[in-house]
Amino acid sequence: FAELLLETWDLHCDRNGQEHRTADMGCRQLVVRRGQPFTITLRFSGRGYDEGVDKLAFNVATGPCPNETSGTSSHFVMTDCPEESCWSAVAQQQDGESLSVSLCSPPNACIGRYSMTLETRTDYQGSSFQIGDFVLLFNPWHPEDMVFMRDENERREYVLSQHGLIYQGTCDYIFSIPWNFGQFEDEVLAICLNMLDINPKHLRDQNRDCSRRNDPVYIGRVVSAMVNCNDEDRGVLFGRWDNRYEDGMSPMAWIGSVDILKRWKNFGCQPVKYGQCWVFAAVACTVMRCLGVPSRVVTNYNSAHDTNANLTIDRYINERGEQERYSWDKIWNFHCWVESWMARPDLAAGYDGWQALDPTPQEKSEGVYCCGPAPVKAIKEGDLQLKYDIPFIFAEVNADVVYWVVQGDGMEKQSIRSSDVGKYISTKSVGRDSREDITHNYKYPEGSEEERAVFEKAEHQKKSIGEEDEGLHLRIKVSEGANKGSDFDVFAVVNNNTDEERVCRVTLCARATSHNGTLGPQCGLTDPEDIDIEPRGEKRVPLRILYEEYRDKLTQDNLIKVVALLNDHQTGDILVAVRDIYVENPKIKIRILGEPMQNRKLVAEISLVNPLAVPLNGCVFVVEGTGLTDGHFVKELEEPLEPQAEAKFRMDLMPRLSGLQKLMVDFESDQLTGVKGYRNVIIAPQPM
Repeated sequence: FAELLLETWDLHCDRNGQEHRTADMGCRQLVVRRGQPFTITLRFSGRGYDEGVDKLAFNVATGPCPNETSGTSSHFVMTDCPEESCWSAVAQQQDGESLSVSLCSPPNACIGRYSMTLETRTDYQGSSFQIGDFVLLFNPWHPEDMVFMRDENERREYVLSQHGLIYQGTCDYIFSIPWNFGQFEDEVLAICLNMLDINPKHLRDQNRDCSRRNDPVYIGRVVSAMVNCNDEDRGVLFGRWDNRYEDGMSPMAWIGSVDILKRWKNFGCQPVKYGQCWVFAAVACTVMRCLGVPSRVVTNYNSAHDTNANLTIDRYINERGEQERYSWDKIWNFHCWVESWMARPDLAAGYDGWQALDPTPQEKSEGVYCCGPAPVKAIKEGDLQLKYDIPFIFAEVNADVVYWVVQGDGMEKQSIRSSDVGKYISTKSVGRDSREDITHNYKYPEGSEEERAVFEKAEHQKKSIGEEDEGLHLRIKVSEGANKGSDFDVFAVVNNNTDEERVCRVTLCARATSHNGTLGPQCGLTDPEDIDIEPRGEKRVPLRILYEEYRDKLTQDNLIKVVALLNDHQTGDILVAVRDIYVENPKIKIRILGEPMQNRKLVAEISLVNPLAVPLNGCVFVVEGTGLTDGHFVKELEEPLEPQAEAKFRMDLMPRLSGLQKLMVDFESDQLTGVKGYRNVIIAPQPM
């Protein structure tokens, strides 16, 4: 028999891409998921394959030094009955000189870029043919994959959806910003794979690193470290929190991960300036979704950063409500991290499911700025000794805040106030633009028996004292409409829950503050006022916060921290109430003109009114949305935007993808920054 020679081959990138749910990657290469068969067609020259005389075998290899023992290469012959646990090839159908073959990887194969060769043998003659490269990803659809997720709607949201919402604001004013994850956009897959190849663990031991890429726990830890640049590891983002962002992009200005990842690649893997927690988390979420690991961004309100790990955050204020001493321990009004879904065979049973990964650089873990994956179940149960970094996240959701009031004579007095760390832990709902509260995944109900048992296990006594029903009660209320550009009122509301008249002194102090808890200058203060409250009565002490007072003091976070202090003359107790107030930006209006259909032009009209009493200079709109825009569209206004004037423009869209898409807009100027808006657009499929 003449030797069997390969003439051409077809990797069926489109059809395999559809079946493996990778077609949206739009790359002209084969991208498949592990454990799931894919089909290729081989066309031989001169004669067809004859199973009686021809032997076919395949080699697949990944990484710079592939070998079988590391699981980074495999040699397998074509067979009739494939093995589930290793690479296999099965002849499907023959048509003259063409032969289609079904190939399949084991569900625990290493992910990454692979090369593939075909070996033919006839009698004693043999040849080898290079038949292209492909990329192998994790497979949440396969029951044997460590990232298997049962529910199809959840897989759609956490693996396939390229846009979402990230929750921000304060625990009293929760709102969301839109985010374009864009994990299937051009170049993103290549950038994510490159990130794995330049991580320090790879540079130290390439063979070991590649052999561990079958494990989503390992990949999650690498991604968590590579999204920040604090280890001088050529990481993606540079974190900055001091409101000085002139030499880069303000963290508030981003609306998607693709722009950040492309800048990182185009500048030779130099860190992109600047990120804060939601930017780090969103970029990590893009990378994990791209590699096939179900992932979501979660937000924890009143998040503790407990540097000395004693689960207590002490705050010292004077009798006017002003901070007395600096503390490294901080309370962030919110903090974002990522949850990724995976099994944990490295731990005892019961810790599979959502794992917390935090790429924001805060503390080192095994010598590197990364955090997780920490099983959310272990955080809830207080199992602090398990891998990885559970004590840090446990503190973020459970630490106590104790306020000490430093009196004129230097005496310190502990205030009475219940702890409020770890509130309203939030993520976008599956398939809807609403908030899902997942606090119950992280902690038992406050005051429950289970909570007490968890704290005992974690060797933590709750120091904060629950607010009593008897005596005086203090809280802070905000008038409607804390809008940027206008004055607004806050009130200390005092309730007397006793049957006798009480006399007390109340002070209110307001200061600009940052999202990470750093305090700025004062923008409002009342003189201490003695008030008497009749039995079972309520009194309000107002503080008017003036635009001209906060205008130049507000950071881009738009936050004002109000502290109320109450001295109960009868008991000598001091009560403290604290509230972060978010000063609202104006709304961006988005109108869609025309009938939305795939590959047909559509027009968006975008507008915003300047609510301030001064003109806005350097106005820029940035618009993006996967499947709607090609990259992002920038519209700069030539003239300043006068007070109360409206900026309005139209832009053309050419929707590439059908289904629900999000058009997202960010507005920047000298006085108003990080203004966000979005509009859902349902694109009808192109008629066949």
